[in-house]
Amino acid sequence: MSAFATALEPGPTAPQHQHESFSFTLELRFLLSYEELIIVLPLRHLAITAAVACTAALPAALQAAEEPVTIYSSRIEQLLKPTLDRYTEETGVPVRMLTDRGNALMERLAAEGEGSPADLLITVDVGNLWQAADRGLLRPIQSESLENDIPAALRDPEGHWFGLSRRERTIFYNPNMVEESELSTYEDLADPKWEGKLCLRTSKQTYTQSLTAMLVAEHGEEATEEIARGWVNNLATDVFTSDTKLLEALAAGQCAVGIANTYYYGRLTNQDPEFPEKVKLFWANQGEGEGGAHVNLSGGGVTAHAKNPEGAIKLLEWLASAEAQTGYTHGTFEGPVNPNVEPEPIVKSWGTFTPNTTNAAEIGSLQPVAIRLLDRAGYR
Repeated sequence: MSAFATALEPGPTAPQHQHESFSFTLELRFLLSYEELIIVLPLRHLAITAAVACTAALPAALQAAEEPVTIYSSRIEQLLKPTLDRYTEETGVPVRMLTDRGNALMERLAAEGEGSPADLLITVDVGNLWQAADRGLLRPIQSESLENDIPAALRDPEGHWFGLSRRERTIFYNPNMVEESELSTYEDLADPKWEGKLCLRTSKQTYTQSLTAMLVAEHGEEATEEIARGWVNNLATDVFTSDTKLLEALAAGQCAVGIANTYYYGRLTNQDPEFPEKVKLFWANQGEGEGGAHVNLSGGGVTAHAKNPEGAIKLLEWLASAEAQTGYTHGTFEGPVNPNVEPEPIVKSWGTFTPNTTNAAEIGSLQPVAIRLLDRAGYR
């Protein structure tokens, strides 16, 4: 912050024999990052030395004002804003937010370069987080607080980004068409016994790509391509553009089994408490040696050209803390990344499960491989 002062409106002329003091009005202008604060102070009958001291002291006091943090976020604004408002109330730190789709925000960051006002990027899906880091849009940071609050599998090993909420992707089924005992793994849904019974979301969606990338990490590219071909052969109908439509199709009996993100199921359950009677959740890959259920993320990282990196780190640490994780995840039907935080009742009702422990960064890095093999398999 810079400051300059100008003397305005001279007061009554002092008698010559009192030349050691005078009166005037002093205007101080403080140039802030986004606005100009003008303070006009009447100073009368002060010694010049006192006036100079006052001029020097005021900027120092105003410098204590908290510097804002600017966020670029692809997370739905009404889900995130209440949590950020609470942060401002507790700390006095103003938070500015611009929302858009993840790809659009990354392109904006790249185009803005060093001139970007963004301090923090918050986005969804490990593929987007990995891509942002790979393009040099995020800086690596070290934070003991973040390392303590977030399990290693849910953050970048080099500190470019950190998970803030869990988004499990698992199997759902119509209990009138399938017995729970018939279900086991994602891979098993490629078996011909499911022909004409499977509902899937389009391969153009990052959640499909991340699940496939996890399978590549587990089985390799060739074996995963065969799994994808089996899925395509078993489709009951065209792929869906949203998980909500897929789950509604399961409820209607259009298909018997499908794969979707759990938080969409939570939303439908919240709207219709009877929905779990029509569609049930099954945690995939829970047997010994089966790898565990796929966990995706929303997360954030400090931008490469952040103007307030210290403020961005403090906000990121707060979002991962037990204090904030409840507000960040409750109402969204996501799972908290902080293991010390209880999920909300609907999420808790789904029971515990074994997650896949493949690092989210590795899953993100394999997304390009997943996209190519899905295309070769005819998964549209």
